[in-house]
Amino acid sequence: MSRQDINRSGEMEVFVRAVELGGFTAAARACRMTPSAVSKLVARLEARLGARLVNRSTRKLHLTPEGCAFYERSVSILADIAEAERYASAGEQATGPIRINTSASFGHHILAPLVCEFLALNPAVTLDISHTDAVVDLVEDRADVAIRAGPLKSSSLIARKLGFTRKLIVASPDYLKRAGEPTTIADLKRHRRVGFSYARSVQGWPLLDGGEIIALPITPGVQVGDGEAMRYMALSGAGLARLASFTVRADIEAGRLVPVLEDINPGDIEEFYAVYIGQGGPLPARVRALLDFLAERVSL
Repeated sequence: MSRQDINRSGEMEVFVRAVELGGFTAAARACRMTPSAVSKLVARLEARLGARLVNRSTRKLHLTPEGCAFYERSVSILADIAEAERYASAGEQATGPIRINTSASFGHHILAPLVCEFLALNPAVTLDISHTDAVVDLVEDRADVAIRAGPLKSSSLIARKLGFTRKLIVASPDYLKRAGEPTTIADLKRHRRVGFSYARSVQGWPLLDGGEIIALPITPGVQVGDGEAMRYMALSGAGLARLASFTVRADIEAGRLVPVLEDINPGDIEEFYAVYIGQGGPLPARVRALLDFLAERVSL
């Protein structure tokens, strides 16, 4: 078969379906093929590339490192093809689904109030929003955009800065009435603290000690999986919590939470970014519309 006769995009689509659906049988159903035809297609693909893409030793499909690389590039190429077709048929109109991954606090306090306005401006777009404070793999999660705090760890990702926020240590009035208000670092030892149940890029609570910033290790009395759960723990009187100011701004204004230890708060900030996979090509119109909107409208 000549190189011109090979339907590369078709092969990529079948291979991507097999990976995302977890096997050849499911991909066969989705692509209206037989499992044997899918298996032979992948075998021909491996023979032409000279690399094994999947391990078939178990019933579940497992990618080799070469398979992972081919899958990631195939997803990007197929997205570019789809976008080229959309440009040809609908110009630059933002259309189609956008999958967003964001932290629970950002999603609840910042993103949710903006959703209606964005959809009014882009009526042909649909949103699929998932909340998790854990850092996800954008390819594995199939997310178009992730909202993340702090520096990037992968050079394959591109970030657009949305703003920054201060971190505050807060507690409910009821908790402070029972336990007393801490005024020094030493006071923290007798207070229950709420912490995250997963590793953070910054360990401990940054505080001023004699003019120097230290990261005070904490042993949480309560551990939770996201910032919004931590907020609810603080509101319920479970202890002290250190949270982004936008997460607790309304609670402080309403008197439901009280900032503490502000005299030794170093005023450190946390930067927020809209993160997406960059492959050097044009962004889909729907993703570009979302990034432009967030950059203009987000206020932390």
